[in-house]
Amino acid sequence: MAYELNKKIRDLTPYEPINGSYKIRLDANESFITPSEEMRAKIEKAVMEVSFNRYPDPNATELCQAFADSYSVKPGLVTAGNGSDELISVIMTSFLQKGDKVLTLAPDFSMYAFYAELAEGEILKLPKNPDFTIDIDGVISKVKAEDVKIVIFSNPCNPTSKVIKKEEVRKLIESVDALVVLDEAYMDFSTESLLAEVEEYDNLIILRTCSKAVGMAAIRLGFAIANEKLTRVLKAVKSPYNVNSVTQAIGEAILSDKEYLKAGIARINASRDELFSELKLVEKANPDEIEIIAAEANFVYLKSEKAVKIFEYLMENSVVVRCFGEYLRITAGRNYENAEVIRLIKKYFKEQK
Repeated sequence: MAYELNKKIRDLTPYEPINGSYKIRLDANESFITPSEEMRAKIEKAVMEVSFNRYPDPNATELCQAFADSYSVKPGLVTAGNGSDELISVIMTSFLQKGDKVLTLAPDFSMYAFYAELAEGEILKLPKNPDFTIDIDGVISKVKAEDVKIVIFSNPCNPTSKVIKKEEVRKLIESVDALVVLDEAYMDFSTESLLAEVEEYDNLIILRTCSKAVGMAAIRLGFAIANEKLTRVLKAVKSPYNVNSVTQAIGEAILSDKEYLKAGIARINASRDELFSELKLVEKANPDEIEIIAAEANFVYLKSEKAVKIFEYLMENSVVVRCFGEYLRITAGRNYENAEVIRLIKKYFKEQK
């Protein structure tokens, strides 16, 4: 008899980002900032001190301490992972039992549903309002009515860049028995974080990443922050040596430098604001063709019936952004990158007239 794949993995295909060589890539929400010479020297020194013949610290103690110091939380509440993706996967496989319901909001980060399905959870998707705001009372009602076990969403949202006020998130957490997984991957660019309050709740896990504001997508490093009880579970169910020693060393070097992080975030915010302002001018000149949605993260989200054609036009000119049907998500880049994408979008609309 031939071996057969089970139905939950039978039709899966590998994740495939946009491939090819392009002069400007603004599709993955990466930071455009590369380490300074001083930071590179710190990183090199840290890596040179790694004991390559030894397993890494299973608790990433010094790394979690550096994160805790940088974000003013207790180190005992922090769990390190190989990016937020690993932590989402660990949460879904550990806190769900077969058939348990997971509530996501639409649109949002697609990997939430992916990992929940692999854990044999039942996925419920609650559409957001037409303007991409969230009806918190509606979310609470859905959780209670459907006996949802996990609610997971990003704030600010990827891909819409909309942010939910912290009082609304508090209301959700306090009104349900479900585990609330709050993905704050982009919160360095906004002001509605609940990190300072995480210990107050027995049903809250906050996720953070080093792939956006920290500018370290290459090392795949993320963190889960929760109360002691939940943190103990997370550390018990994750792989013992999940974060390698090189990543721990690099992460600690960068997270220990608060001024470096602060300066980087300021630069990215300035780039995003510039991109947003220039796109608003495009919107003003083409009010029936394009609508700028929001800019609360490190990217700008816009709507256009011609989004696919704009996306293809940009690609033809060696510029890549992210397309979601009638929407485009454009990562804030360097000055010349922002200028080029704006120039091309303006040129596209001019050629259509």
